[in-house]
Amino acid sequence: MNRIRQQIKILDTTLRDGEQTQGVSFSPGEKVNIAKALLELLKVDRIEVASARVSEGEKEAVANIVSWANGKGLGDRVEVLGFVDYRRSVDWIREAGGQVINLLAKGSEKHCRRQLNKTLVQHVGDIRKTVNYAHKQGLKVNLYLEDWSNGYKDSPEYVYQLVDRLQNAGIGAFMLPDTLGVMTPDEVYAGVGDMVNRFPALTFDFHPHNDYGLGTANALAGVRAGAAAIHCTVNCLGERAGNASLAEVAVNLKDRMGLDISIDETHLLRVSEMVENFSGKRLAENAPIVGADVFTQTSGIHADGDKKGGLYQTDLSPERFSRQRSYALGKMSGKASLLKNLETLDISLSDDNVEKVLQRVVELGDSKKSITLDDLPIIIAEVLEGRDYNYIELINCSITSGLYLDSTVSIRVRVGEDVELSAGIGNGGFDAFMNAIGKVVRRRGVTLPKLVDFEVRIPKGGKTDALTEATIAWQNGQGTFKTRGVHSNQVFAAMNATIRMLNMQMHKMSQGAV
Repeated sequence: MNRIRQQIKILDTTLRDGEQTQGVSFSPGEKVNIAKALLELLKVDRIEVASARVSEGEKEAVANIVSWANGKGLGDRVEVLGFVDYRRSVDWIREAGGQVINLLAKGSEKHCRRQLNKTLVQHVGDIRKTVNYAHKQGLKVNLYLEDWSNGYKDSPEYVYQLVDRLQNAGIGAFMLPDTLGVMTPDEVYAGVGDMVNRFPALTFDFHPHNDYGLGTANALAGVRAGAAAIHCTVNCLGERAGNASLAEVAVNLKDRMGLDISIDETHLLRVSEMVENFSGKRLAENAPIVGADVFTQTSGIHADGDKKGGLYQTDLSPERFSRQRSYALGKMSGKASLLKNLETLDISLSDDNVEKVLQRVVELGDSKKSITLDDLPIIIAEVLEGRDYNYIELINCSITSGLYLDSTVSIRVRVGEDVELSAGIGNGGFDAFMNAIGKVVRRRGVTLPKLVDFEVRIPKGGKTDALTEATIAWQNGQGTFKTRGVHSNQVFAAMNATIRMLNMQMHKMSQGAV
């Protein structure tokens, strides 16, 4: 009978296996920052940070990570993948200051015979030779059984003999990878359980991949079968479809299995965003736990149920992850969704005006317009025929740009009842526009907030004439807020977002808020 361990260790391999994602290559500096975040913020038990002998840059990264980790007493939690090559991988890791080698052996008879052209006995001899040398150099050794999932299915006796011949070799953990992500949860439970029961004195890790979308489910099955550690990556990075998600596995082990894990959930989003930025691989907005939209309710029925007693809330609360719940605005919105957003904005409307605003929100949503919290004040102003958010209007704009030349902008704007002309020069059309509009508003005592993020998006399948959405994050004394503009020209989309920001700022000034 398999025994579930009450405390499961998490090994994060974002910096090794995750870097095998197509197009991802972390710089030494990025690797150090990710390693620090994983060990110090997230409290991951172990991290695998590189493959030996890859490059001098890789060695530099490992050395820097190990140096930092040693200073924090975490050096033995930093692991490096090495190869059955006697001294070469071991020496590389030792030169970088590493303390742990994860040795990559052949867990499949086909790999052993066809790739290495060796027998099991020969391969075991090579492994022992490398393990013995690693021990003499003061390294701890774990052993990957590469392609264990197919090896166990095709030739289980090979796997049994391999482990049996090495069980007294001083190996810390035997790592069982589903290298190609081909196993089902039932197969993982049976296979890992068989290894645990057959070799009860040994420690086994399970290393899932996500090719069939079963990475998290397989990780839980491995734990149920008695695995002592699960291997994951941040944001599912990894070769092909990637590895099991660290966030998904950690939360499921805690919520679904009631197990003790070391992960500090409040930093999951922060580390996810760091890896997203460094890797250049954008995270799906509906990714569990860390996606932008996963704590957003869209249905008006759900918002109404939450308002009347948290009827659509679960233990998977946003507060656990230092996040907040939101209620989307669109054609599915109901009165409760709108009221939740008005509450966030601290805006009060009469019942009649709430109904009018809701009708307009649904109309816009029905035309596929994406409505954000920042759009709501504009919609309210439009519906109520107010002029509160119509302080400034861009009437006309002319941009001149050239190769290796500064851009120039001439604008005509309405500010209140006055029409003004202004011009600006800058590094690109938008920069020139900001210089021109800045002259206008500063004369009226308006301080431009700091631009902290700028994202331009075109819908999938869009052609050269597709609408462009520019979303700009601004920071002022009250915090960070976003505005958005839409136009077929991305520079004008950014200008529209800026005009919306200025209207918001000027409205706050009129209310004495800034």
